[in-house]
Amino acid sequence: MGARLKKTIALVGLMGAGKTAVGTALARKLDVPFRDSDAEIVAAANMSIAEIFARDGEAFFRARESQVIARLLDGPPGVLSTGGGAFLSEANRAAITARGVSVWLDADLDLLWNRVRHKATRPLLQTADPLGTLSRLYDERKPFYALADLAVKADPRYSIEDMADKVLDALRTRPDVLEGM
Repeated sequence: MGARLKKTIALVGLMGAGKTAVGTALARKLDVPFRDSDAEIVAAANMSIAEIFARDGEAFFRARESQVIARLLDGPPGVLSTGGGAFLSEANRAAITARGVSVWLDADLDLLWNRVRHKATRPLLQTADPLGTLSRLYDERKPFYALADLAVKADPRYSIEDMADKVLDALRTRPDVLEGM
């Protein structure tokens, strides 16, 4: 492509928005590393996020998540998939804005539900009413995601590659992030 990434792109949004899948495709298109803050935490703890939540609680997990995000932002520019709750933290938002760029993958509730309803790997959805829980999370978190530097609207008709291209289109408006596009 001939583009040079100057800052890390941090993808934010609710579970099921496509942060990992789109992030992987985007990193490939830009020829930069892809990192996933949740995967980094899992590797460091040698246990799943669900196990961390069960053993140590959400507050402990969020503290580790902030440490991991800060460390990854200090590394070479790349694409970073953040956990769904990471952008709720004012400290994480400030760190991402100072050292990278946040991109909200803005998927509506129906699309999110269709993507996550059959996955047992979502600890926050292990409730009697997972759709109700997802709906509540969506309503609570949407105002935080709206604070992202850029927003890209997801469409159920988009492939992963299409969505990565839409993110690239949004990044073209930011010469401080992407050079030579």
